[in-house]
Order: sequence, then structure tokens, then C-alpha cells
Amino acid sequence: MSFKNRSIGLVAALTGLAGIASMACADQLSDITQRKELRCGTFADVPPFAAPDAKTREMVGFDVDLCKAIAQRWGVVAKITPLSVEARVPEVKLGHVDITVANLAYTLGRAEQIQFSDPYYIAKEMLAVKASDPGTAKADFKGKRLASTKGSTSELAIKMNESDPLTFVDTGSAFMAVQQNKAVGMVANTMTITKLVNQSKEAGQPLKMIEEPMVLQPIGVGMKKDEPALLAKINETLLAMDRAGEINQLWDKWLGPSTEFKMTRTDKVAPLSQLKFTPLP
Repeated sequence: MSFKNRSIGLVAALTGLAGIASMACADQLSDITQRKELRCGTFADVPPFAAPDAKTREMVGFDVDLCKAIAQRWGVVAKITPLSVEARVPEVKLGHVDITVANLAYTLGRAEQIQFSDPYYIAKEMLAVKASDPGTAKADFKGKRLASTKGSTSELAIKMNESDPLTFVDTGSAFMAVQQNKAVGMVANTMTITKLVNQSKEAGQPLKMIEEPMVLQPIGVGMKKDEPALLAKINETLLAMDRAGEINQLWDKWLGPSTEFKMTRTDKVAPLSQLKFTPLP
């Protein structure tokens, strides 16, 4: 065989090996298994989903426990990475975390960047305003300034209602904006609004929750696009946990009837295609 032919053969072999290596690197589930660690992005400070424990400073909450439960079923360790609200999608898209479990709602815009698991519950974005406000429906707040966290579905819900969004990096700041009359009300998920309304009554500056939801939104686990093995494994795990009652146990611990939120989970893990809802943009 000539030197030229040997060179061509070597190049072809190296190209083939590179292709195989590339395919291996693209399989994120294999990477998780090999490193024995599931890198999980959660909220940085949004109780009861994820927040530092007041005494230990370790991250605790529903989303943290869900991450740990998924990791345990896979025989790996969960590494919790606190993220800002707006970083939930970019961090998983860039591969800095393997999955995002942070009350992440399905939207058309997010679905263009990452893929979603089957939802494990349907969240509602709710509006809280001062108790003295005469408004009773979301239509009463069109054109009015409403506060929310930046880059959240709460902000999208405000825009869809044709209201004026005033955004902050955390829910505490949005809450203060209402108390300081910088905004007429604030939008967040049901659990957060329920807690803040209760706090406002204790502080002597009572808020009320408008009963009509701003939007309905399926909540799922976010991960990189084009990772079919990881997506299938996540969906399989969520379904198994749901059927075993494990998700309900975690829900009751952080959000259930014995907590300040007094919420009962009635949703079941099911494919997104089976749900009837209007996706946020």
C-alpha cells in the first residue's frame, strides 16, 4: 500500500473515531451516569421550591427534594446549583447544569431553546393587589403597572393581559414594589402569592388574591435539546414516582394541607400533548 493510501486510511479512521467520540459526548445521560452526579439547577431563593435553610444554609425545598429523588432512582448524587429566575433556561441550554427543576413552565419561546419533560403539575399565575383595590378580575388591571420577577412566566402573563410589567430579580422586591405603591399589584405562582398575601396581613398592609388565574401553565423539567435518552429517562422516572405516590409525598411536605399553602396536588404526570391549555409565547 502506498504512503498516500495509508494516509487516506488513517484520516478516515481518525474521522470515524472522532464521530464516535462526538456521539458519546452528545449523550448527556451517559455523562451523568459516568460521573455519578446529576447537576440540577433550582431557584436560588424562592421558597418553598428552593431556598437556603436558615440554620444550615443548605438548599431545601420541593424542587431540591425532587432533584434528589430523581438522582437517587438513578443511583447518582444530586448536585444542586442555585440559579436566578432568568438563568434557568440559559444555564441548561449551555450545559452548565444537566436539568432545571425550578417551577419551569412550558412556553413556546422556551421550547425553541430547550426541551421539556412531561409536566408533573399545572401551575397558575395569580395576581395580588391591595385589599382596598376595587378590582375583581384580571381585565380590571389592563394598562396598569404590575410587578413580577424578570424573565418569568409571570412577566409574560402581565404582557398577555395588556398590563404594564415592572420586573425585579426576586419576588421580595416585586412584593415591596406593591407595598411602596410603585405597582398596583404583583403576579407570581399560586404558592408564592398565597404566602405573600398572608405575610401582608400580618404586617398590617393586607393584599388580596384575584380569584381568576392570569394563565395556566404546565410545569416540567427542562433539559438540553436533542437528548432523547435523557428525556425518555426523565419521563420514565417522573411517571414511576407519580404512580408510587412519591411526588405527592414531596408536595404534601412543602405545599400540602398541613403547610401555609394548604394545596392538594391532583395532577398526574402525562404527556404535554394530552393537556388542554394555551401556551404562553
